[in-house]
Amino acid sequence: MIPAGYLASQGEMNLYLAITIGILGSLTGALFNYFLAIKFGRGFLLKYGKYFFLKEDSLDKLEKFFQNHGHISTFTGRLIPGIRQYISLPAGLAKMDKLLFSIYTALGAGIWVIVLALLGYFLGNNQNLIKEYLHQITIAVVAIIVVVLGIYFWVKREKV
Repeated sequence: MIPAGYLASQGEMNLYLAITIGILGSLTGALFNYFLAIKFGRGFLLKYGKYFFLKEDSLDKLEKFFQNHGHISTFTGRLIPGIRQYISLPAGLAKMDKLLFSIYTALGAGIWVIVLALLGYFLGNNQNLIKEYLHQITIAVVAIIVVVLGIYFWVKREKV
């Protein structure tokens, strides 16, 4: 997305169209993984999960967690580097509602797509600034996720 933002700053690409296509691309990839998890899901993991130290009770806990907190997990998972590529798999395993999954995926992925495109748009000529700010933005986003999750679980606990 950074190169797309840079090209938009040079007038060679439409920034809004690049962001829209970026979000749609993220959603498409996420839905592919989601349906992959539904298709091969639980049976596959029960059969081969033992080779990766995945036990049935761990899978049960994961599914229960996702049934209760799938929406917030999907949204925040899209914001965390290293997690965003895989958050569709537990959502598919738990058979999270497809519409909710798509909405929270698009929202979470949309934040990163917009941030990266704007970085390219405003800082595209300076690679060192991009590296510096991307690291700071990643730290800020992770901090915001921690706060959002803290508030979410605090509100959930108060309701119980």
